Amino acid sequence: MAVDAPELLLPPSPDPVVDLLRDLVSSAYLNHDPATMHIRAGALFARLKALNRAANAAARAHKQATADARQEMDHTYLGLQNLLYEKRHLEREIEKCRQFASVYQDVPLHSLEDFQVLAPEEARSEGVLSNEHQLMLNRLSFELAERQRLDQRHKELLREKEELLKESKAKLATMDSVKSQIDSLMKVLQRKCRRRSTSSSSPSRPPHPPLRSNSEIFDKSAVENSTTGILQYASICFPTEMGPRPPTEADLTPCTTEARLLWE
Repeated sequence: MAVDAPELLLPPSPDPVVDLLRDLVSSAYLNHDPATMHIRAGALFARLKALNRAANAAARAHKQATADARQEMDHTYLGLQNLLYEKRHLEREIEKCRQFASVYQDVPLHSLEDFQVLAPEEARSEGVLSNEHQLMLNRLSFELAERQRLDQRHKELLREKEELLKESKAKLATMDSVKSQIDSLMKVLQRKCRRRSTSSSSPSRPPHPPLRSNSEIFDKSAVENSTTGILQYASICFPTEMGPRPPTEADLTPCTTEARLLWE
């Protein structure tokens, strides 16, 4: 109906009026009254002008309708081009999404067998295992939880390591302090032995044997770990007429408090 509607607006054909005018100038009307012929011809020309005006109006109407239709068609075509552009854009975006390399593809995950054994029950149900996307999400979540747990355990072990190192350093410092005290005690004992050797004037007393080194008297480890070596060394450094004797209270007077505690 939209296509046939402009045809209803077309004016009548001017051909019948033109035929009537052509008849007026034919030989059949030579004997008619000229005034009547002029009146009749004027009426036909008026009719022809009316048809011409109607034709012009119809032409303008059809031209406007054509312009409107063309504008509508251009608008529709522009919409089609926009849709095609959006289609191509969406196709490119879909292709980019398909070719996108996500980070999770490079993340080392637990194998599917380990996941089914270690993961919680709700994370590995039948519905999850049948859904590939949800399965991957659950595997990533499980991997994150495991790494957080291992990282926390790693931090705890590091703290334990630091505490053990501090304790070891403290023990080493204590050991060094004990060794320095033992060395000072040895020096005191050696000086005491020299003074007693030089002050002794008894002719019947056998000469005091020369002082031996620490390594010749006792093992150094015995000095570091117990008082056995100290007492052994002290008994040698304080000889009597019958042989070596243990130190007395008078002998211990110059010694340090630490040495006295060790002897006691």
